[in-house]
Amino acid sequence: MKTRIALMAAVAALATAALPPAAHAQDASVKVEFELGRSTGSVMLVLFASEADYNTDRPVRNAVIPADATTVSVTFEGLEPGSYAIKSFHDMNGNGDMDTNPFGMPIEPYAFSNNALGNMGPASWSEARFTVEGDTVQTLILR
Repeated sequence: MKTRIALMAAVAALATAALPPAAHAQDASVKVEFELGRSTGSVMLVLFASEADYNTDRPVRNAVIPADATTVSVTFEGLEPGSYAIKSFHDMNGNGDMDTNPFGMPIEPYAFSNNALGNMGPASWSEARFTVEGDTVQTLILR
C-alpha cells in the first residue's frame, strides 16, 4: 500500500513538473509617452482591455497627466498580459473635454495606440490594439 501511494505521489510530481509555469497574473505594465507641442493643460488618456470595451468607452484604466513639460508619460502597472488599446487627447485649455469644431472634428491634438489614424472617427480596435507582456512602451504622437 505504501509503495502504491509513493508511486502515485511520484507520478503526480512528474506530471506537475512537466507543466509550463503559469503566467503570473498582473505582472505586465505599459508606459505611455507623449511629446507635446505646448506645455499647457493636460493629456487625458484611457486604456482598454477588449474590443467591446474600446467600442463602448469602458476603460480599465485612465490618467490625466499635467502637460508641464514637452515630454510627459504615465505607467500603468499591475496589468494582466493581453491585448490593449489607448485613446488620448491633449486638453490644451484644461476644460476636461475634447473640443471640436461645429462639424464635430477635434480641434485639440489626439492620438491612438500604435499611432493609428481614424477615418471619420476613432481608429479601429484592430489598428490600435497592441500586446502587453511584461514591460511595454507606447510612444504616441498627438496630432
